Amino acid sequence: MNMAFDDPIVWVLIVAVVVFLFGANKIPSLARSLGQARREFDGAMKGNVPSEPIGTTSNASVVPPPMPVAPAVEASDPLIEAAQKEGIDTRGKTKQQIASELSWKLNNH
Repeated sequence: MNMAFDDPIVWVLIVAVVVFLFGANKIPSLARSLGQARREFDGAMKGNVPSEPIGTTSNASVVPPPMPVAPAVEASDPLIEAAQKEGIDTRGKTKQQIASELSWKLNNH
């Protein structure tokens, strides 16, 4: 049996094996890194060597992401009142965080 790479069945089998080995989520990052390696190789062959590796940035251009703002929690909320009775500080916390702390504290009493 003589299989050539111009046969579509061969390419379908190759793609299926790659998806099976690496998983569908890893294929875009694999393609990106192959493209980046090819660009670096082509640049090096032409004598263009970047002063900074591709994909890295200087500290001056890095902007930290904004901090998420917790929604305001009302003091008249029964959850807040129960947490405060147990001595839990509720300032700056979400209801989920307060509920989790309250649950942990009540289960460990």
